[in-house]
Amino acid sequence: MNLSTHFTVDEFVQSDTALRLGIHNDLPIILYPAAYNTAAMLERIRAYLSERHAAPVPMSITSGYRCLASNRAIGSADASDHIKALAADFKAPVFGTPYEVSKLLSDAVDFLRIGQLILEFGTWVHVSTRIPDKVINRVITIEKSGTRAGVWQT
Repeated sequence: MNLSTHFTVDEFVQSDTALRLGIHNDLPIILYPAAYNTAAMLERIRAYLSERHAAPVPMSITSGYRCLASNRAIGSADASDHIKALAADFKAPVFGTPYEVSKLLSDAVDFLRIGQLILEFGTWVHVSTRIPDKVINRVITIEKSGTRAGVWQT
């Protein structure tokens, strides 16, 4: 089943950790509206990247919805937007590195209606539809040494 033109429920809930641990990571029906909104944000991002690249830019979701058990199994906080279907982590290697993607998107968070943008460990891009309480946390980089405002090469 599709959440949008380019993103399916299956890829949004896929979790190697959940599979390995026998955790059912099914998207609850009550969270489908949030998942549709998150997929719509991903579509805007995909279109933006594709326009700048002058060719289609596929995106692979590395983590979308996570049930609480799956979220805890990877060591993420119980307040994570992933458990509310408000967030997705992705890569877009056809466009560039996660840093390059994050750098471009950081100037367009309002235009693309990205609530929060995080470059995580230089390995993937996290986006959420929820705007954080503190404006300084809207665009951040998380690395082993800590968290910094803005997008930084790690």
